[in-house]
Amino acid sequence: MHKTLCRGYNIGIRLIDEFLAKSKVSRCGSFRETVDIIAKQAFLMFLNMQCTVSKWTQDGSECSLIFTDNPLTEFVELPSEFQELQYCNILCGVIRGALEMINMDVDVRIVGDMLKGDEVHEMRLRLKEQKNEDFPYKDDE
Repeated sequence: MHKTLCRGYNIGIRLIDEFLAKSKVSRCGSFRETVDIIAKQAFLMFLNMQCTVSKWTQDGSECSLIFTDNPLTEFVELPSEFQELQYCNILCGVIRGALEMINMDVDVRIVGDMLKGDEVHEMRLRLKEQKNEDFPYKDDE
């Protein structure tokens, strides 16, 4: 599937500018720091929900965002015929789009969903590549 076809991706591309302007966050030095800011500030700012980061891999390239309060699912029940539906997949696209704008290529997927009987909502993030910013000119030219 082409990247721009993912639900929420285009929202994330635009949302990162608003987040950076309102939060006054300086440049993050690592994937770990970036995910921590997403969990503690971005989810609170845009969805008014608390989120924790856990289950880091040893190399620091993969983790989980875990939350129990989700305004997107507050009044939702999935009928049995729609149990395969990833109802909150839009959040995966938003995160992927926002991180791509700050030069982080990530995979994001839902691994736990309270609508399907899990104890928590869990999204798994995996950093595929962190790109350096390349500018086509130098300041002294």
